[in-house]
Amino acid sequence: MSKEEIAKYTELADQRVIEIFRHAKVEMLHAERLFSHVLNAQHIWAYRMSGRKPEYGVWDIHPKENFESLSLENFKLIREALNNFPLDQRILYSNSRGDQYENSIDEILFHLFNHSTYHRGQVVTLLKKAGFTPPVTDYIMLKRDHLL
Repeated sequence: MSKEEIAKYTELADQRVIEIFRHAKVEMLHAERLFSHVLNAQHIWAYRMSGRKPEYGVWDIHPKENFESLSLENFKLIREALNNFPLDQRILYSNSRGDQYENSIDEILFHLFNHSTYHRGQVVTLLKKAGFTPPVTDYIMLKRDHLL
């Protein structure tokens, strides 16, 4: 499985969650905060890979109406990194506390996709508790449906 397919899977799974937020008439502050965190982390890592300073903090909260545009921008940058940098290229970056680290693009992407899946599962649990039918986000199900 390629990194491009994992990026496509992550984007599609996120879009299914965003679709529920789009139609929700009730506030789900904890779920919105946690999904904002997912989008912020993707943004931060995408910016780090492109050598730019992130515009958002790890726990900034975005209105759910902005989730789709944030996600589209994140995945545009993630795809640029996939297409423009070798996976073994090392990136020097600072975390939110200013500590410096270095990791390869490959390691960063693995972390980014894994982090998204972890927190997306938490968000889906919160959506289910709020009465929404959880979206199908399982990789194998999307693969069987020829969406990946």
